[in-house]
Amino acid sequence: MYTRQTTRRIVLGGVAIGGGAPVVVQSMTNTDTRDVPATLAQIRELVAAGCEIVRCAVVDDAAAAALKQICASSPVPVVADIHFDSSLALKAIEAGVGGIRINPGTLRGGKRALERLVAAAKERGVVIRVGANSGSLPRDILERFGGPSASALVEAALMQVRMLEELGFYEIKVSLKASSVSGTIAAYRAFATRSDYPLHLGLTEAGPLVPGLVKSAVAMGVLLMEGLGDTIRISLTADPLLEVDAAWALLRACGVRQRGVEIISCPTCGRAEVDIISMVQELWPQLRAVEKPMKVAVMGCVVNGPGEAREADIGIAGGRGQGVLFKKGKVVAKLAEQRLVAELLRAVEEHINTEQTTG
Repeated sequence: MYTRQTTRRIVLGGVAIGGGAPVVVQSMTNTDTRDVPATLAQIRELVAAGCEIVRCAVVDDAAAAALKQICASSPVPVVADIHFDSSLALKAIEAGVGGIRINPGTLRGGKRALERLVAAAKERGVVIRVGANSGSLPRDILERFGGPSASALVEAALMQVRMLEELGFYEIKVSLKASSVSGTIAAYRAFATRSDYPLHLGLTEAGPLVPGLVKSAVAMGVLLMEGLGDTIRISLTADPLLEVDAAWALLRACGVRQRGVEIISCPTCGRAEVDIISMVQELWPQLRAVEKPMKVAVMGCVVNGPGEAREADIGIAGGRGQGVLFKKGKVVAKLAEQRLVAELLRAVEEHINTEQTTG
């Protein structure tokens, strides 16, 4: 079985990464960064769902200028996503970001620009994330390795790391992303044998919601179960809130971290006498902000539901026009069907308040 190397510890805007710190959940805003109110509103939504570091695209001077207010008001550290323009990276650092995402080899201005950027990052304690992407590898590396293989990704990432190390900079986080599941897994595994920098896990261009979730869960699930990964983003062509939900679901499934509500619900079938899909869709937006780890069940059978979801802290099971509220598999109330969701939410709130009081 693959054995993980211990990664070194870095700190991004007060958040510890690597060196045994918990795996950190990230996402990226899809608002126009220049629209400060909209960007801050989305950041707050992401944080309520469990996002711990947020990345914003910086496309021009106006976006860089907007970062000053965004960083000052954001409840979590902000990372600036920069392509090519070192002057934007410098302005982002001055604005107060906790980290920047760049490719040192593609910065305009070459080594001198990188030197200025590294000096500013050192002065402000800013983390730099580098990494390789299968869709944008240098031509010489592609030719040497015959295409965007795992070995090519590793070499490209190591090249970027060396560029920073030569300038005495070591507050580095690394990603190695491919759209291929097997390629991503192989690249991270190989890099971990050659470097101890913290790893940001991700799968590039994962795709729409369902295919993206499946591919990301397979790739990152394997890596997490092997002990790899210090930060994680599940990139989806979907609402960024779903990225955060998916990241926490994956961390819970792998036994890496516990946070929030895990909904246990039965699949739909011809035996169900209540609309399970509608119930879960109504419940989830209201349960997303719960931080305390707990299991909530939504079952479609009054007879077998409580027993099948015995490990749930709280649950409901619906029948024809009625249902039951149960705790740890024991029925505590019989209710009309239209009251099931509201009573479940009230029971969840009571459960949280009770735990806080006794805790």
